[in-house]
Amino acid sequence: MPLPDEEFSSPNLTVQQWNIGGTDLGIVWEQNPGQYGIFFGDSYGRNFKPFEPKPNDASGEWRCNFLAFSTDTDLEDGLSFSGVATDNKGEAREIIPGGKDKSGKGDWTSIPTAAIRANGKDYVHYFNMRNWRHWDTNYSGLYRSADSGITWGPCIDVKFSSNSYFGQIGYFKKDGYIYMIGTETGRNTPARLARFREKDIERQKRYEYWDGIAKRWIRGDEKRATVIIDDKVGELSFIYNYKYKKWIIAYFASARYDITLRMADDITGPWSEPYKLVDSKEYPQLYGSFFHPLSSYGDELYFLMSMWKPYNVFLMKAKLLKN
Repeated sequence: MPLPDEEFSSPNLTVQQWNIGGTDLGIVWEQNPGQYGIFFGDSYGRNFKPFEPKPNDASGEWRCNFLAFSTDTDLEDGLSFSGVATDNKGEAREIIPGGKDKSGKGDWTSIPTAAIRANGKDYVHYFNMRNWRHWDTNYSGLYRSADSGITWGPCIDVKFSSNSYFGQIGYFKKDGYIYMIGTETGRNTPARLARFREKDIERQKRYEYWDGIAKRWIRGDEKRATVIIDDKVGELSFIYNYKYKKWIIAYFASARYDITLRMADDITGPWSEPYKLVDSKEYPQLYGSFFHPLSSYGDELYFLMSMWKPYNVFLMKAKLLKN
C-alpha cells in the first residue's frame, strides 16, 4: 500500500511495519551466505510526502540511516526484507547517530557509503555531514557490529578527514584483501584505490594506496593514491564478476546525469570508457547505484538505485552480454 500521492507500491510494507515512508541509497553486503544487510540513508516516517519540493524536509520521524535485512536470493521478483533493526517500539531505528543540526555549522546527518563483513564482524563506512550545500563534512569513519547487525559502535581508530580521498567509498573482498575505491565527498572528484588485509580493517595505518605512477602499493599515506578513474564520480559500488573475470564499477556521474558503468581486467586499471547503464531521461533525478552481491556470479547485474522524487530506492537489473 503506497503513501498518499505515491505512484509506486511498497512491496516490503515499510510504512506499516517499520514506519519508513521515504529513504535513499540501499547499500547491500553479504553477512553470511544467503543473508544480507542493507543500509539506507536519511529516512522519514508515515508523515512523508514523496513529491514535496524538497523530499528530505519531512518535519518529523527523521532517522539519519536505518538497516534492513534480507534472506532473498531470488531477485527476479524483487528484493524482500526479512526484518529491520528496530527500537523498543518496533520501528526502524537510527544506527549511526546524526545530530540533525541544519545550521550548516555542526552535525547535520550521518550517511552510510559502503558496508562489508570482515573477521566475522560487520562494518559500515559513513560520512558525517556538516553542510549539504557544498558537501562539507566533519569527517568519515567506521561503525562495527559484532552480533550480525543488532548493536553497533564506532571504530575510534579509523577516521578520514573532511578532504580525504576516501570520504565516500565502495568495498569488495577478494584474494585476502579488502579493496576500497574512494572519492572525496560529493560528486565532482575522480576515484582512487586502496586495499588492506581483512584483519587490518580497524588499523588504518596499515591501509595501502595504489600509486599508479610508481606502479606499487604505498602503506599509510593516502595522498600517494593516484587517480584510477578520471571522471566526476558520485556514489559508487564495485564488484568482481567471477563468470566474466572482470572488475565492474557503477556510479552516479553528475556531468552526464546517468549511472555509469566501467570494467577492468585488473583492479588497478586501465578501466574501460564509460557506458551508460541508466539514463536520467528514463529515470529522472536518479542517483546512487549499489550492487547486490549476487551480481558477482552470473549474467545479471542487480543494483539498488535511488530517485530523488519520489525519494525512494528501486531494485534494478541489467544483463551482461559477451562481446
